Amino acid sequence: MNNTDIEEMFSALGPVTIKRMFGGKGIYHMGRIIAIELRDEMMLKVDAVSAPEFEAAGARRWAYEGKKGKAVNMPYWSIPEDAYDDPDIMAHWVRLAYEAALRAE
Repeated sequence: MNNTDIEEMFSALGPVTIKRMFGGKGIYHMGRIIAIELRDEMMLKVDAVSAPEFEAAGARRWAYEGKKGKAVNMPYWSIPEDAYDDPDIMAHWVRLAYEAALRAE
């Protein structure tokens, strides 16, 4: 995903900063990480408060295989599919990601 597309995706929040990381990109707003892009997939920051809403919308949690084959769950979830076609729906999800980032402090 190119930086212009990422900036548009998060436009409801205002300006974002995009940094290379983990072979992908970290997306920051107001100095807080709110999303990561890995292998052309955007994953939003989620916490215990917002996870039920993401799960109910069919999003999936990012996990990777750690030591001894155990799954390591990360605090990032996929974006529900309907958000890609509707800027208002996308705005809802990116705001939830920012709220999760604020609570993480």
